[in-house]
Amino acid sequence: MSRLTPLLLVVLLACCSTDRDGRDQAHGVYYWRTDLCLDSTERAFLRTYDIKKVYCRYFDVVMEEISSRYEVRGARYEEPRPNATMTFSDTLPEGIEIVPTVYITEDCMHEEHKGLAAKLVKRIRQMNETNDIKGVREIQIDCDYTSRSRKTYYKFLEEVRNAWMVDGERWSEERGERREVSTTIRLHQLSMPAPPVDYGVLMLYNTGDPQKYMERNPILDIRDVAPYLSRLKDYPLPLAAAYPVYSWQRRIHGVRIEHRVEAGEILQVKAAVERRRPSLSHAIVTYHLDKENINRYDSETYEAIYRP
Repeated sequence: MSRLTPLLLVVLLACCSTDRDGRDQAHGVYYWRTDLCLDSTERAFLRTYDIKKVYCRYFDVVMEEISSRYEVRGARYEEPRPNATMTFSDTLPEGIEIVPTVYITEDCMHEEHKGLAAKLVKRIRQMNETNDIKGVREIQIDCDYTSRSRKTYYKFLEEVRNAWMVDGERWSEERGERREVSTTIRLHQLSMPAPPVDYGVLMLYNTGDPQKYMERNPILDIRDVAPYLSRLKDYPLPLAAAYPVYSWQRRIHGVRIEHRVEAGEILQVKAAVERRRPSLSHAIVTYHLDKENINRYDSETYEAIYRP
């Protein structure tokens, strides 16, 4: 029997991998503005719905053309650069964890950029130190990677994890903290091997084709989500689930169009997702924290989104 014990442990761990969904059963919210500044409505929202994590966009990483002195025979050279860096006019309420989040454009991952991961982590640490933000244990990377960029992106994530270690270890008993890296997971990415991170946030928004807005809501439509649901149960990475509470305004042929998702559509998608993977009810994230978004739905809707 003792010879079988290690094998049995491996099997049990594999079978229970998705039980880690909803790490610490912490509900969260994205904060996607360029200045951290909360009004009374936003603070009340965090308190009312027991929000424990704020995924705060620190900056973007985009491909940017470098100085013309590097041009040779008309060639253009680009490299990843930070953009739209956040300022901190305010702090989060006590007891709420801030998760520095960085959006990196997919074209940054079309080829490897030596040292990019270390620079990204260093910049996050510098922003934390400059703004006296303490106790940060997790960072999140957001990228709409594709089959073309996946391998480069996964290698980049491994380098981010290594740079984010505490004294060479992801777990430090002396400090009583565990350093983690998470990433966003879009529906089409469920068909790919899982990325090398601690967990993913499944993005249940921006699911449709913006060009087909007359047929379906490009923010969220159950018909766009349904084809991917069969992959949820066996997806090996622990997951949280993120739902949209925002609107999208744009002009099409000179006409102002506003996209917003009805509460019933959000709850229908949530129910369908949790039928396939019930543990996804334990860690719900909404996108994103803003007074207008809060006022777009009534309290009963938010109760239904955040509660199992």
